[in-house]
Amino acid sequence: MNVIKKQRSVKLIFDNQYIQERIKKSDKLREEGINPYPQNIQKGISSKEFFEKFENLKELDAEVKEDKTQEVTLTGRIKFIRIMGKAAFAKIEDEDGLVQIYYNRDDLPEGYYNNIVKKLFEVGDIIQASGHPFVTKTGELTLHCNDIKIVSKAITPLPEKFHGLQDQEIKYRQRYLDMIVNPEVKNLFKLRSKIVSIIRRFFEENGFLEVETPMMHPIPGGANARPFITHHNALGVDRYLRIAPELYLKRLVVGGMEAVFEINRNFRNEGMDHTHNPEFTMLEFYWAYHTYEDLMDLTEKLFERLFNELNLPKKLQYGDLEIDFSTPFKRIKWEDAIVEIAGLPREKLRDKEAIIEFLKSHNIEVDKNLSLGKLQEEIFDNFIEKELINPTFLTHYPVDISPLARRNDEDPQITDRFEFFIAGKEIANGFNELNDPIDQLERFKAQVAQKDIDDEAMHMDLDFVRALSYAMPPTAGEGIGIDRLVMMLTNQHSIRDVILFPAMKPEAKLDIQTKDEKACKKCGNTNENELKPAKKGKGYFCIDVNACKKRAASK
Repeated sequence: MNVIKKQRSVKLIFDNQYIQERIKKSDKLREEGINPYPQNIQKGISSKEFFEKFENLKELDAEVKEDKTQEVTLTGRIKFIRIMGKAAFAKIEDEDGLVQIYYNRDDLPEGYYNNIVKKLFEVGDIIQASGHPFVTKTGELTLHCNDIKIVSKAITPLPEKFHGLQDQEIKYRQRYLDMIVNPEVKNLFKLRSKIVSIIRRFFEENGFLEVETPMMHPIPGGANARPFITHHNALGVDRYLRIAPELYLKRLVVGGMEAVFEINRNFRNEGMDHTHNPEFTMLEFYWAYHTYEDLMDLTEKLFERLFNELNLPKKLQYGDLEIDFSTPFKRIKWEDAIVEIAGLPREKLRDKEAIIEFLKSHNIEVDKNLSLGKLQEEIFDNFIEKELINPTFLTHYPVDISPLARRNDEDPQITDRFEFFIAGKEIANGFNELNDPIDQLERFKAQVAQKDIDDEAMHMDLDFVRALSYAMPPTAGEGIGIDRLVMMLTNQHSIRDVILFPAMKPEAKLDIQTKDEKACKKCGNTNENELKPAKKGKGYFCIDVNACKKRAASK
C-alpha cells in the first residue's frame, strides 16, 4: 500500500483539484476492499438487446409494468445521475446507446448505497448493473437494480454536459473523448468501417485478390509527391514511406496476378488542409486485359453497391450542394472541359504562349518554363475543378502530367486516363497502364529532368523498368481515396473528421510534477503551505496576494 501511495504522489498529468478528488475516491474504494479496476468482467446484454427483449412491457395492462422473473445485467459508462435522497436514476451508455437504470438504498446491501454508490460512483465511471426490467411512470424502459459494481473508475471528469466538447483541437487529439461525449462521432467511424468492408467484399466478389505491398520503399514512386524519409538501421540505408503502392502492384501483374487490390496507408510529406492529411487511406486496384473505360464502369457499379448496402438516397446533401449519384456518371474530356468550362478557344489548347496570356488576363502568373500539360493544369485548378459537382469522370489527360499512363493510340500527346470528381474534389484516378518499358524509361527521364523546378517530380525506378521488360499484359489501374469518399457519403467537410487520429502539431508539453514541484502561476513560489488550488482546478496561486505581487515584481 505504501508503494501505491508513493506512486500517487507523482501527478503526471493529474495536477488538478477535481482529478485529485476523484483519485481520493478511487483510493477510498480500495480501502473498502473494492478494486476500482477489476478484471474478468463479463459484459451483460447490450442496450439494444435490452430494448428489443423487453419493449413489450410497455404494452402490459397493469399498474406496475415489470418482469421480476428476468435477471438482466447491463454494462456501460455513466453519462447522467439524478440522486433523490434514498434512490437515484442514472443513464449508462454502451456501444449501442443509452439505457436508464434505477437503484435505491433498500435494494442494495446495507450501507452500500450511502457509503459507496452515492458517494464514490460518478459520471464517467464504467459500471455493471444487474436487476429486472420495468417501465417508469413516464413510460421509459428501465433496469431496477439489485446489484451495482464498479468496472473502471474515471479519474478525469467528462466535459460539462450542456457545453460538451467544443474545442476542435481536443476533438482530434483526444478522439477517445470525442467519441465518449459525442456518440454520433463513434457512429460515423462505424459507418466508415462498413464502407471499407463493402469495398473489400465488392472487389473479392469481382475476382480481385487482396495483397499487401511494402510500406517502406527504396525509391519513392507511384505518384508525384514529396516523401517522408526514414532510416533502416539493419540495412544501413534510407527508406521512404510509400506515397503509393502502384509500382509494386504492377510488378505483381507482371508476375501473373491479373486482378489485384490493396486498401493501403500512404504518406505524403505535403501541406495539410480540409482535404489533405499526410497519412491517408487509398484503395488501389489493377486489372489485366481491361481498359480505363472498364474501370469507369466498375467504379459506377461500386457506387451502386455502396448506396444499396448503406440504404442511401441517390441524391445526397453535401453542405449547400445537392449531389446526384444516379448512374451513369458524366464523362467529359480534359480539353473539352477547358474549352466549355474555362472558355479557352479550342485552337489555343496546345499553344503555350496563348495559355500563358489567357492565365495572365485572369491575374494568374505562371512560370513560362512549365510544360504544356502543366500550363493546362493551371487552367484546370483555377477554373474547372470547382465546377465538377455531380460525379464526373474527366478523361484524356496530357502525357506530361501522367508519367505512368499509356499514350492514346490516336493522339500521342494525351493518355488513356481519367480522374473522378465529386463536389469539386478529386476522389479517384485511373488509366490504361504504360507497359512499354522503353517509353516508361523515357518518361522517368523526363520526370527527373523536371526536378529542378518541380520537387514532386518522380524518381527514376530502374527495377520497375526492368520488371516491365519481362512484359506486362495490357492493364488498367485505379486509385480511390477512401477518406474523401467517406467525406462525400457522410456530409463531412474536413478530412480530419473522417480520420480517427489525424496529424496534429505537437501538444504543449504535459506537466510532470511531484508534490514538491507545486508552484504559483504568477510568482513561481514553491512553498506548498502558502499555495491554494486555482478555482478552475488548473495550477496554484499564492494565498497571500500582496506577498505574491511583491515576489512577481522582484522577478
